[in-house]
Amino acid sequence: MSRLLVTLLLTWLATTAVAADRVVIHAGAMVDPVIGTRDATTIVIADGLIVAVEKGHSELQAGDELIDLREMTVLPGLMDMHVHFTSQFSRSAYIERFTLNPADFALRASAAAERTLLAGFTTVRDLGDRGNVTVALRRAIEEGYADGPRIYAATKGIGTTGGHADPTNSYRADLQGDPGPKQGVINGTADAYQAVRQRYKDGADLIKITATGGVLSVARNGQNPQFTEEEIKAIVAAASDYDFHVAAHAHGADGMKRAIRAGVRSIEHGTFMDEEAMRLMKRMGTYYVPTISAGEWVAGKAEIPGFFPDLVRPKAAAIGPQIQDTFARAYRAGVRIAFGTDSGVSAHGDNAREFQLMVEAGMPPMEAIRSATMTAAELLGMADELGSIESGKIADLVAVTGDPLEDIELLQDIVFVMKDGSVYKMP
Repeated sequence: MSRLLVTLLLTWLATTAVAADRVVIHAGAMVDPVIGTRDATTIVIADGLIVAVEKGHSELQAGDELIDLREMTVLPGLMDMHVHFTSQFSRSAYIERFTLNPADFALRASAAAERTLLAGFTTVRDLGDRGNVTVALRRAIEEGYADGPRIYAATKGIGTTGGHADPTNSYRADLQGDPGPKQGVINGTADAYQAVRQRYKDGADLIKITATGGVLSVARNGQNPQFTEEEIKAIVAAASDYDFHVAAHAHGADGMKRAIRAGVRSIEHGTFMDEEAMRLMKRMGTYYVPTISAGEWVAGKAEIPGFFPDLVRPKAAAIGPQIQDTFARAYRAGVRIAFGTDSGVSAHGDNAREFQLMVEAGMPPMEAIRSATMTAAELLGMADELGSIESGKIADLVAVTGDPLEDIELLQDIVFVMKDGSVYKMP
């Protein structure tokens, strides 16, 4: 059925007695990346979908349930394209790899997911977990056993031997073993195909690679390329067979450019992105997910003696403060930017701090909101269903008291959350 026919059908349902269990929101104002801004608005919801968006506050029909948000500003549900629900970094994070069980990480992930939803984030990409916990969490949320956002899960990230995603980095020699594609470690194109196929078997929605070194891995270099371009091309080709896109963690420019040329969908962090990388991203249509708040967080913790291991501390001090400046340059250059925080480094539930940092770096508030709504939906390939307040789209909505275009920090105090037409938070 065409999108036009679906919209016409939903509009008919919204105006007939058939839709007796409609939910009607009377919003004081609306901020939307497609429609723009409106004053008094009525949003009609049925069966988890938006079926009408009307100017003013329309009359109720028999059986309608009214949600009165006339003192609030309503926005589309927010979307974070880079979280890690099985992580919450602390002084004890490194030793917890040895002291905690998968069940511990699962319970922590469930709590993190609920905090994220209540902070207004109704959709996330989880870019790397432990033991496929996020697949189980995604299923539990879908089946109503847990509260959390809609999850697109990468499962275990893919790296190379000794690389940022090698799960045995910093282990003593007798514990390191020889992890392979199943564990997310590849060396060569054949391994690349096996690793992608394993993630398909594990229930992943997308693929995450670590194209360069990273900040928090206990390894000397945070910037060096860690895949050949041929290996990344093999990962992208294998991912395409399963309708996966590929997200590439990258700090250094050389590894970043290999990943962009190889066809990854998004660059995560992008700390030392140069002008050539920006031109490549624009030509290839690559999205940039900056994670400024994670950079801010690690830079702050690097000032605390003993918080990070000695190999990590100088990387955190050098890389963390750079991300906001890179974001500013990328925005001015016209790179497509999707909102992402790397929450699990910084605290879950603090995701909206990223908006403030983006605006401080020069992005207008509406563009920052677009990055976490329509642009994020486009990155996911879900723009027909998510990202704006339009008839036929999934009823993911949030609200704040006041005008976030005048004060972007209001998004750090979400007072209303709806996902799939169900209310999880009321003012």
